[in-house]
Amino acid sequence: MLIKRWLKVLVQVFVAILGVVAVHGFVAPAGEAQNIFEKLVMPGPLIKGHEKYRESCNKCHAPFKRQAQTGLCLDCHDKVGADRKARQGFHGKNQIAKNRACRHCHTEHKGRDADITGLDPSTFNHEETDFELKGRHRSLVCGQCHKQGEVFRKAPGACIGCHRRDDRHKGRLGDNCVTCHNEKKWNETAYFDHGKTSFALVDSHKKVGCEKCHAGEVYKGVPTTCNGCHNLQDVHKGAYGSKCQTCHRPLKWTDIRFDHEKDTKFPLRGRHKKVKCEGCHVSDLYNVKLSIACNGCHGAHDPHKGSLGPDCKTCHGESSWFEKVAFDHDLSRFPLIGLHAAVGCASCHRTKAYRDAPKRCVACHGDDYHQGRIGSDCARCHTPNGWERWIFDHGREAHFELTGAHAAISCQACHKANASGKVTAPKSCAACHANDDAHRGSFGRACESCHSTKSFRPARFRR
Repeated sequence: MLIKRWLKVLVQVFVAILGVVAVHGFVAPAGEAQNIFEKLVMPGPLIKGHEKYRESCNKCHAPFKRQAQTGLCLDCHDKVGADRKARQGFHGKNQIAKNRACRHCHTEHKGRDADITGLDPSTFNHEETDFELKGRHRSLVCGQCHKQGEVFRKAPGACIGCHRRDDRHKGRLGDNCVTCHNEKKWNETAYFDHGKTSFALVDSHKKVGCEKCHAGEVYKGVPTTCNGCHNLQDVHKGAYGSKCQTCHRPLKWTDIRFDHEKDTKFPLRGRHKKVKCEGCHVSDLYNVKLSIACNGCHGAHDPHKGSLGPDCKTCHGESSWFEKVAFDHDLSRFPLIGLHAAVGCASCHRTKAYRDAPKRCVACHGDDYHQGRIGSDCARCHTPNGWERWIFDHGREAHFELTGAHAAISCQACHKANASGKVTAPKSCAACHANDDAHRGSFGRACESCHSTKSFRPARFRR
């Protein structure tokens, strides 16, 4: 009798539940507490991390859609979902974790303190993560990198995340410790490829210890110019600038390789080969442009005082300043012809200026014979082939032909006054023969009416 009564009660309860399900649905709508049926069919309490969802079954379950459960898991655990898509991390690399449903490994409703991760540290393969354990890392316990209470994915993947306290460089070399260090032993540094920096180590630089340039563990901002390290050894005292590599090589500081003929517009020849660099380069080698003209260096010693211009090589060579001096006088304003070609330079050039040598004949030869009465243009009559070799057509040039006795007299006989400008002389007979006029001017001044240039006697008369 009692059993029948209890069966009746159970039927009534079941009917009531069906009524609630019919009215409210099998699963409570989102945002609402679970219904009576959900409470009855829940297999057990959720873990502590999911406890806040104990009244919201729809967070993890879809009615009659068991295959949709993984999607609901990844909606909350979106970072895990991203790993699966990117094929990274444990859930993206492990064959089971990246392909199967979450419930295959993570079973819920086992109680508040249940461990649903199912991770066994002793068998876990770290190669299926983004950080494979190598060297000394293999002997570490999990807790040394994975802090208690934090998800495993939060463990740092960069060296500096765990070894910041061990960084003797104090962060000056950045976070990429594997550039120099390995995982076998922290103090066992690997070879650093300096060629990947802006300053490749070549020749003697390869033998220099790191601390020689990187004093005090300073690696950034270290100078890369030669004088940045070798300033104290600069025998030029900075006069030649900082581009030491123009002349010097890292193999040996004293081994100079500068080719003046190929690298400049001024090849060194003759005596120039023996001149020291500072003989010409007396100031900054790069910021002060050095003249390649001769007077750029020799101007102060120019005996000509610049009067012959800057092109010294017109006369001088680079073997000797004084020997084999060559000058083509024919290219000057005074070509040497005739006897002038055999005259020594000093005979006309009394000073080293040379250009101050006079060009007028009287300046060198004077005029003791004519005494300036027929001007200073000696070349009008004389030639450089000999002083006595002269020619002057008096009839054509002076419009007074010398005939008779006039042809034998000296120039000074008629040209008596000094001619500082134009040479002139009277052309009338009386101008020269007034004292010889026996007629005392009574017959006028036209002496040629009776007399000829041959002689005053005899005279001819017109009848």
